[in-house]
Amino acid sequence: MAIFDDEPKKKARPHEIGQDLSLLSVGELTERIGILRDEITRLENEIKAKDSTKSAAEALFRRG
Repeated sequence: MAIFDDEPKKKARPHEIGQDLSLLSVGELTERIGILRDEITRLENEIKAKDSTKSAAEALFRRG
């Protein structure tokens, strides 16, 4: 907690690939794993959406 209310609070730094992990606690590592899992899910969903769009476009052009 900040000594004075007007002191800026430290923002959690996002995970960086290749970052030194030795200074992070088990809790911080667990939190980052969760963040990375969420990001993987987001990326996989985007791939699925792009594949669906591509499939729809291919089907449209095959009909013509």
